[in-house]
Amino acid sequence: MMFDHAKHTLPARPGVGYKPQHFAEILQDPGPVAWLEIHAENYLGDGGRPLAQLRHLAERFPISVHGVGLSIGGEGTLDEAHLARVARLCDWLQPASFSEHLAWSSHDETFLNDLLPLPYTQATVVRVADHIDRVQEVLGRRMLLENPSAYLAFAGAEMSETDFLRELVSRTGCGLLLDVNNVFVSATNLQFDPVGYLADFPVESVGEIHLGGHSVDADDYGAHLLIDSHDAAVVDPVWQLYRGVIARNGPLPTLIEWDSDVPEWPVLGQEAARAARILAPV
Repeated sequence: MMFDHAKHTLPARPGVGYKPQHFAEILQDPGPVAWLEIHAENYLGDGGRPLAQLRHLAERFPISVHGVGLSIGGEGTLDEAHLARVARLCDWLQPASFSEHLAWSSHDETFLNDLLPLPYTQATVVRVADHIDRVQEVLGRRMLLENPSAYLAFAGAEMSETDFLRELVSRTGCGLLLDVNNVFVSATNLQFDPVGYLADFPVESVGEIHLGGHSVDADDYGAHLLIDSHDAAVVDPVWQLYRGVIARNGPLPTLIEWDSDVPEWPVLGQEAARAARILAPV
């Protein structure tokens, strides 16, 4: 089944990451939720309940497809078989948006269940740009690239993260996914100013914003270490950063991410309602 892409564009309103346990409640009363996001890798099969539910949801909501397994930053070539499966999903679903992470998660034949960081160098720009070009060629659509959460910095970095992202946009024509929680996590872990980072972020290329929760740990020296765990509510400092982005740049499609310890639907609805009040204050 194909969907009319013209009907499925992401509105500048709140969305949530779809979880199957919320299926009936979403259809019955979505509240302020105007669109949904799925992880591509959960829907690469040939049928069954997941795709049947997704078909029903896509008839009512614009869908954003978020990939976690393409290893855009990997040193080797992309996994063409995996990319073909993602393309088949997008051809069938015709989502409003497709995004992936600025990270790597595979090496040779080994897949690592994590999103790992990259050194921001000219050589890395060239490699990642080639991978983005290939993804956009196969999918036949513009992709969005998400800024990562960081737990370390590379001594050999040749540019800032924002300049690295800006260069990728210039080379490939891709868009960006601004994860505000990732900015806060990275700024805390690496001790930089998140407000300054966001002021330098190429927001004109942003097609989607993510907001999520994180957990608090400590490093080997006892310093706070934030983990981008998506297992809690968005914290007030992240809401403050998000409010500043919207005040400067206007409303943008905004996703509430909650992937672990997923709460009941009303709790997600409250988070979406908070985003809605920032996007369209009365």
